Amino acid sequence: MSDTPTTPLYFFTSVGCAFCKQAEPMIDELINEGNDILKLDIAETDNKNLKNELLVKYNIQCGTPFFINAETGHHICGFRDKDILDKWVKGEEIPPPPKPTGPPPKPPLQGASKKEENTWVKEYDKWASENSHLPNLKTSQEVLDMPRPKSEPPKPPELNYTDEQFDDWGKDYDKWRDENDHIKGTLPAEKIVENFKQRAAQGAQQVDVPTKREIIGGEDAPKPNVIDQKDFHLLKSEVSNLNDKVDILLKHLGAK
Repeated sequence: MSDTPTTPLYFFTSVGCAFCKQAEPMIDELINEGNDILKLDIAETDNKNLKNELLVKYNIQCGTPFFINAETGHHICGFRDKDILDKWVKGEEIPPPPKPTGPPPKPPLQGASKKEENTWVKEYDKWASENSHLPNLKTSQEVLDMPRPKSEPPKPPELNYTDEQFDDWGKDYDKWRDENDHIKGTLPAEKIVENFKQRAAQGAQQVDVPTKREIIGGEDAPKPNVIDQKDFHLLKSEVSNLNDKVDILLKHLGAK
């Protein structure tokens, strides 16, 4: 990061943030179109401090991806499509996307009984009716036609795992991944473990004793000199986002 950046447009990213990776090609396109946008990884202390200063200045709560005009405070929290990012670049104030009243019911596993599916359909149809304000809602049949896991994925690892524990978790995860190879886009265990170890190493460099951060609505309030627990949860959600049916469903429903 430059000591005296001239651009007021910032795109904050973090290690293991799947939605940051989705947004980056669109930001690159906007940059190639002549827009001055600075990409900042909050793994670097200066970038993280700048992000926290802007969050405090404009009373914002956001993890990553985070897009902000430092002069006006106009910002976007989370992934949005390019047409929305283009409006932000042009100086428009972007309202937050509509939010669901709550998470949709968890779809049944592939191979579930007809009774289980019928029970889920009733619960989902009720949820969809209560969330008709959301765009691009899928019908219950469309959701059932989507690829679904045959079994639950193993619980994500913890940052303080030993190498042996990571190895054991990786074996369980790869076994689950092989059994559910009909689900596309799942990360290999080595990549997930690498992300966790990187975050653990970065946290160890920043603090001696980590402190708990308050998570509000899935987004953390900024506090200096502590491990960024939001980034930790983002890494954990990398597993769940790809393997857990609820998160996959939210993405397809347009609820995220």
